[in-house]
Amino acid sequence: MRILVSGASIAGPVLAYWLTRHGFDVTVVERAPALRKTGGHAVDLFRPAMDITERMGVLPRVEALKTGTTRMTLHREGVRRPLRVDLSKIYRATSDRHAEIMRDDLSEIYYDAGRDDVEYLFGDSITGISPDGDVTFEHAAPRRFDVVVGADGLHSNVRRLIFGEEAGLTKFIGAYLAVLSLPDTTGLGDGETVLHLGPGRTAGIYSARQLDEARAVFLFRRDEPLDYHHRDVARQQELLREAYAGMHPQVDGWLAELDGPGPFYFDSITQLGLGSWSRGRVTLVGDAGYCPGPAVGGSTSLAVLGAYVLAGELAAAGGDHERAFAAYESEMGELVRKSRAFAVGAARSLIPSSRAGVWALARGGQLVSALPARVTTALAKLNTGGVRMHDSMRVKDYAVTPVG
Repeated sequence: MRILVSGASIAGPVLAYWLTRHGFDVTVVERAPALRKTGGHAVDLFRPAMDITERMGVLPRVEALKTGTTRMTLHREGVRRPLRVDLSKIYRATSDRHAEIMRDDLSEIYYDAGRDDVEYLFGDSITGISPDGDVTFEHAAPRRFDVVVGADGLHSNVRRLIFGEEAGLTKFIGAYLAVLSLPDTTGLGDGETVLHLGPGRTAGIYSARQLDEARAVFLFRRDEPLDYHHRDVARQQELLREAYAGMHPQVDGWLAELDGPGPFYFDSITQLGLGSWSRGRVTLVGDAGYCPGPAVGGSTSLAVLGAYVLAGELAAAGGDHERAFAAYESEMGELVRKSRAFAVGAARSLIPSSRAGVWALARGGQLVSALPARVTTALAKLNTGGVRMHDSMRVKDYAVTPVG
């Protein structure tokens, strides 16, 4: 059975790995000319994704490339004295098994895990998909596949071809995310991150043990979507400067690096509202199908879990895609709905709209830092629908028996 996967970031390579273990013939097409090295931000893997990563045999590489951030210096806008926050205690409160890792590193790890058994077509993209599985490409000759999977992110090309344009499918949840790579001349200590927090906006900087540069991350609120195209970088940078005008001289210094050569990312924090992410021979996985909200909804762990489940259900159904897609959506549906609800609340909490909200968030972080780790962890475990939601997702055991 031949399966085409579009996208070679996170969900695509994980899906390809497990599909080949179940005996499927897999091709992955990726628009970029090589594995993407975009200077991406750090992402979180919670316990279910860590369990899957261990089953893939690559957990030691993930552990070796963790960012290692354990401490935060927190500056509140208009307040001179910073606060110190113990991030290691916060991580332990939210997850029994967690890793923060740079997105590019994680993508490469998953790609390496299965690349010897998968055909990768870099520098190409799908232009058409027929109901019978005939696929046309920008460059490669047409081929027929039994199943096509879109694992190509929030602005999914496969989703556009099958479900239509994004209008009506996406829900803006009131915030924007930007990430900027810049020279690590900030004097950050090992394991340290610096955060500036103000009403409606937050800006931080961190590095990782294996990086020569730093990452500045910006989250800010807006009641209505901003007017820009997702490929218009100059306009995005203009909007970012406007959002952070006058916040702090240190933040101004980070923004000055927008004119430099470092990679830059900017996008709305948007959810996908698809009730079903399968149609005919085509299905979607990860952000392409059910993005709960970048940076606030645990989308990376959800993508890893979704890829694993999709491969397992295709195998369990003996390649019957209709049966497999229904089972896949049944397994993931409730988890997606919970992640969407969590993301909306997280966006409000992480970017407070008032000075009172800033004070509450800062003091909450300080309180977690001050309490014994066993106390904060015990309290957090009582909240499986909140901070422990991602850790509480179960990983189904799919027998790896190759499909004939």
